[in-house]
Amino acid sequence: FFNDTATTEIYTEQIVGSVRCVQETGTWGTQMVISKEVEEVMKGIDRADFCTDDPYVDSPQPIGYNVTISAPHMHAYALEALKDHLLQAESSLDVGSGSGYLTLAFAKIMPPNGVSYGVEHIQELVKDSIRNISKNHSEYLTSQKLRIFADDGRLGLKQYGPYDCIHVGAAAEQVPQELLDQLKVGGRLMIPVGPRGNQYICLIDKEKDGWINVTKTLNVSYVPLTSRKYQAGY
Repeated sequence: FFNDTATTEIYTEQIVGSVRCVQETGTWGTQMVISKEVEEVMKGIDRADFCTDDPYVDSPQPIGYNVTISAPHMHAYALEALKDHLLQAESSLDVGSGSGYLTLAFAKIMPPNGVSYGVEHIQELVKDSIRNISKNHSEYLTSQKLRIFADDGRLGLKQYGPYDCIHVGAAAEQVPQELLDQLKVGGRLMIPVGPRGNQYICLIDKEKDGWINVTKTLNVSYVPLTSRKYQAGY
């Protein structure tokens, strides 16, 4: 893979370009605008640190244990959907943190005092994600601005909540109540919902009057939010 800085920059430019291309051709049936903040965050993270197969292609790539790292356009979509909350967040939670890419991206976009938490139920992926982040962004780990735990993400991470933002990287049949409970008033939860073949991204805002506002956006295809035994076979 590509180790020199100039080549990496070319490929990160191509990733951002591919996302813009999707936007312009209307592939999603919805318009997406990439903000300067999201563009800079994506350019500042080398995707090759997080996957070994075709890191600069705009498609999901396997990272082991029946898990993939999402396509760059989906990372961009998540960051845009959560950006306004992340920019002023004290804490965020990435459920099913996998490779660690998006957990790191959250940490980079959050204020200096904000902490990005990740939770992943496969211990080996937790170790891999920490190694991935350590390659070029170890300061986020040493400062504890970014923390990743091995646990059942369906239950959230109650001891560090509530959270300004929660992102879920796998599809749930129904929105877990535990995650709603751990979302701050004024916060946003992004989660794919529905059975395989009929999934959509759900943006859930917890309003100050206690009202839960739900917006369905993209049709997507995600791995299921399930148990470690079902997913990894142990």
